[in-house]
Amino acid sequence: MTAPVMFHGEGPFWDHHTGRVLCMNVLAGEIVAVDACGGLTRYKVPSQVATVIRRRTSGGFVIATGHRLLGADDELSAFEEIVRITDDPDVRTNDGGCDPLGAFVIGTMAYDERPGGGVVYRVTPDHEVVELLAPVSISNGVQWSADGRCAYYIDTPTRRVHAYDVDPETGAWSRHRIHIHIDGQPGYPDGMAIDEDGGLWVALWGGGAVNHYDAKGRLVETIGVPGISQASSCAFGGDEREILFVTTSRQGLPYDHEPSAGAVFAVETRARGAKVSEFAG
Repeated sequence: MTAPVMFHGEGPFWDHHTGRVLCMNVLAGEIVAVDACGGLTRYKVPSQVATVIRRRTSGGFVIATGHRLLGADDELSAFEEIVRITDDPDVRTNDGGCDPLGAFVIGTMAYDERPGGGVVYRVTPDHEVVELLAPVSISNGVQWSADGRCAYYIDTPTRRVHAYDVDPETGAWSRHRIHIHIDGQPGYPDGMAIDEDGGLWVALWGGGAVNHYDAKGRLVETIGVPGISQASSCAFGGDEREILFVTTSRQGLPYDHEPSAGAVFAVETRARGAKVSEFAG
């Protein structure tokens, strides 16, 4: 565990090139890199920041900021606009990831969290912005099965992990069904990770835990995050992708509550995380 290093931590990404986990300090517009020894490096981004992932062919990173996708160099010091996602000043990007076809899938949410204020978009490697799903409310975790034919998606207020068929040619989503019901315990599903066996690891905002479900959506275990209520997201990392990194947040908490909120936790697991797809644009 680190000390509290972020106000609203989100979107961890394991960068195997540098052996660090990159975490989003969302509202501060800052990427916080944590190395294996707990050392920190902070990188300022030209906007609020939601997600960072490696670019497959051109090198560097792709970053989802408040309304745009930006390209960044390896040092996270030079930025260029790839595409604008939305011009709506009342919404921002929230969580995203890359599908196996190399497109960047990113959801939005309204600043006031109003129901139906968000949309899920797919940015193709050619930088075309396509609407995948609407309306949504608080767009969060998104992952894909190993064969790329199923997408798992969280719209937090629904308290469900949704599943969709994925067209192998276009990446479009269809045939919606419920994969996991998250009922009967505190918290709402936020970000999530997927392991090599198709199991989902879901951070519980307000529940202070990460739930691990098997490929059939059955609850396997609950990992508590000590002294924390707002577990926001998780990602696998480490040399063998056996460590689960969990981000936390102190957004909305009284100043003197939960002194560890904003820390990054690391949990060794018996699972291995799936390899993360990179952006082909």
